[in-house]
Amino acid sequence: MDALAARGVRFERAYATAPITLTSHASLMTGRYPPGHGARHNGMRMNLETPTLAETLGRSGFATGAFVGAFPLDRRFGLIKGFSDYGDRMPRGPQGRIANERPGSTVVDEAIAWLDKQRNSRFFLWVHLFEPHAPYGSPGDRSPADVRYDGEVAESDRQIGRLIAALGPAAASTLIVLTADHGEAFGEHGEIGHSIFVYDTTLRVPLILAGPGLTQRVVGDPVTLVDIAPTVTRWLGVGAFDSDGVDLAPVLMSVASGKAKAGNTLSERELYGESFAPLLDFGWSPLRSVRADGFKFIAAPKPELYALATDEGEMRNVLGRDQKRAAALADRVDRISSATLPSESAVDPETAGRLQALGYVSGSPAAQGSSRPDPKDRRELAARIARVTSGELSGADLESALRAILKDDAQNPQAHMRLGYVLAETNRCPEAEPHFRAAISARLPTADAHLGLASCYAAARRVDQALAALRDAAALEPDNPVVIANQGVLTSDSGQPLAAVPLLQRALTLDPDFHQARFNLAIAFARAGRRQEAASEATELLKRLPAGAPQRSEVERLLAAVR
Repeated sequence: MDALAARGVRFERAYATAPITLTSHASLMTGRYPPGHGARHNGMRMNLETPTLAETLGRSGFATGAFVGAFPLDRRFGLIKGFSDYGDRMPRGPQGRIANERPGSTVVDEAIAWLDKQRNSRFFLWVHLFEPHAPYGSPGDRSPADVRYDGEVAESDRQIGRLIAALGPAAASTLIVLTADHGEAFGEHGEIGHSIFVYDTTLRVPLILAGPGLTQRVVGDPVTLVDIAPTVTRWLGVGAFDSDGVDLAPVLMSVASGKAKAGNTLSERELYGESFAPLLDFGWSPLRSVRADGFKFIAAPKPELYALATDEGEMRNVLGRDQKRAAALADRVDRISSATLPSESAVDPETAGRLQALGYVSGSPAAQGSSRPDPKDRRELAARIARVTSGELSGADLESALRAILKDDAQNPQAHMRLGYVLAETNRCPEAEPHFRAAISARLPTADAHLGLASCYAAARRVDQALAALRDAAALEPDNPVVIANQGVLTSDSGQPLAAVPLLQRALTLDPDFHQARFNLAIAFARAGRRQEAASEATELLKRLPAGAPQRSEVERLLAAVR
């Protein structure tokens, strides 16, 4: 990254439109503020009528490819629009669940393989790395969180280096844009992680443009991610792009040619940012902000105004002595976005569950009434929840934190479900079961609590109750292959292997690479005496498993037994 900055233009005051992965990336790809693209939070699909950068470049003859590192950018949310290739397949983790993120090295491997096919064509490639997200570092590393975070940034840096090196000679004629979707908080303003507040701790991002004709320069003008799409299309010669942003050519051209004077600046304008996570995750007030003329206003039940020139850390609210400016900026915020969302702004149960696993969604109901708490007044609770959902806590520390949350918020369904899993994974199912039931009673919009309860019932050989819990899970998520496969495994284990076969086959229809389901299908065939079909499934599984997979020996033993 430093090498890119040394040969390109670095914007030291670049800002995301939201401290939220999907929302921010949608602004990056559409050039629109969140009200203009509709993806106001993770799990909310972008308005597919909104033009995208990939779509525009694809029509202009560019090959288009994207490779992403985490579920919030799954194709179902709309960012696939305009991309001919979209790599978003996540690996499966324990109990067959699809992982919600994958290593940057895997993402870059796929991107490099795609690049190798584009040697004789113009291309637009988007690569997304998820490393600088909690939990940071390797399991068991007890270093401070910010140190481990720096290590994740360093790993991203290594992968960026691999990607640039893979360009080879094409690097000289390639425009490279490096940025981020949000920052990360380590206690600033009482926040842990990101998504709740709209302070610059999590809105300020790096932005570097490097490529032919650009030379090293640092630009101090405030810019925003919605500026990137119109800048890229003009720079690549494909015309203007309809967006909320501006073409940054005035400050780029000042260093790219002799036609403009060094030191050109951008015209004064307003930059918007928001977070509807407080509303959608907790039922609190959303936060909306606008910066203009060196000031930043945050619309909240208790509004805030900061003089950024003398208070870059946003520590002193000066609203009381500048009411006129605050009122004008409040009016500007309301013109860009109201504090409410359309009633259809919801996510499906499976999406909610996977986002909760990444710490993005609490599972609490989103009230949209006129009286909502100010997130500032809930920052301690939000920070405690963030420490849990971030994955930074484990073992006894995690259990203690969850019990503390439930002491203050006894009905919190997400805390009940997470505590249930902590207890179940330490062989304390009798203690876990009431917590799974509490999460289910609260109508947590995911099958995960039912899966946890079913696993406890199965461990106690209460097969009928386990199957009943899985039927309830299937009612919530009828196409969840993990639920269906678990139904098949229990059916087979209870002496009905032929009845299990269609269930396991359906799970594989939904996901042909669900290796646990295929292994159990082979077992079901073997139990039913259909040795040839068992051998066929075991052989197919060996073809699909990586060469060094530890499961291979067990599959080979099964294959030998049925031949």
